[in-house]
Amino acid sequence: MTNKRTGPLHALLILASIVTIGPFLWMILTSFKTFEESILIPPTILPQNWNLDNYRVVLAKFPFGAFYFNTFVMVGMAILGQLLVCSMAAYAFARLTFPGRDALFTLCLSLLMVPGQIFLVPHYDIMVRLKLTNSVTALWLPKIFSAFGTFMLRQFFMGQPKALDEAAMIDGCGFFGIYSRILLPLIKPALVSLAILTALSAFKDLMWPLIVNNSLNKMTLSAGLAMLIGEHTTYYPQVMAGSVMAVWPMIVLFLIFQNQFIEGISATGIK
Repeated sequence: MTNKRTGPLHALLILASIVTIGPFLWMILTSFKTFEESILIPPTILPQNWNLDNYRVVLAKFPFGAFYFNTFVMVGMAILGQLLVCSMAAYAFARLTFPGRDALFTLCLSLLMVPGQIFLVPHYDIMVRLKLTNSVTALWLPKIFSAFGTFMLRQFFMGQPKALDEAAMIDGCGFFGIYSRILLPLIKPALVSLAILTALSAFKDLMWPLIVNNSLNKMTLSAGLAMLIGEHTTYYPQVMAGSVMAVWPMIVLFLIFQNQFIEGISATGIK
């Protein structure tokens, strides 16, 4: 009886897995094809001759070492910045009392209703004034704060009993000590969730790196892949080869930290 009930569900999950994995397999297989094979109709699944020519061409055309470095720096600094800035802002909104706190928090929440593209022009203007255009710093500096991260962490801070703050104050602990030594360890699932969401958002960001930087050595992986798209002709095997080289770091990180990924996302949904 149990098998009859779960059989259709398992079949549906298998079908969904095939649909999900299918594009990745097609990407990998196409990266080994020639250009002529990639545009055949009807399409061929397996390449006739397995070769690494597309990978050699892409590596010769583009500085993938710089792409990796810029991407990892941008993602790492965005994560560190948001964990620090958003958590401090969230602690202030949740635990401290100061004039205009609620109005300021409402203004912060209003940023969630504004499309992110609206901020591209002011962000670029700030980078120009700071003379940071065409630099790695310009990639991550606007990403060190998010209204969503502040809101999410504030909700977790508010879920902690205020008796912890009072007991810590009695023992002589100040506001920063309460924030760093008492409350931050208690909201670790929220911090992991924010780190995951920040990493995903920064890694797949395409528009900002293309706007703020014009040097190929200052591009990220997503911006570098955009350079593979030709104006008149696109060599799809080369695009797929570049895509394989771009996505493998995130796949490896997911396989290593998959438990933290699942726990972090689950904690966010439950909260």
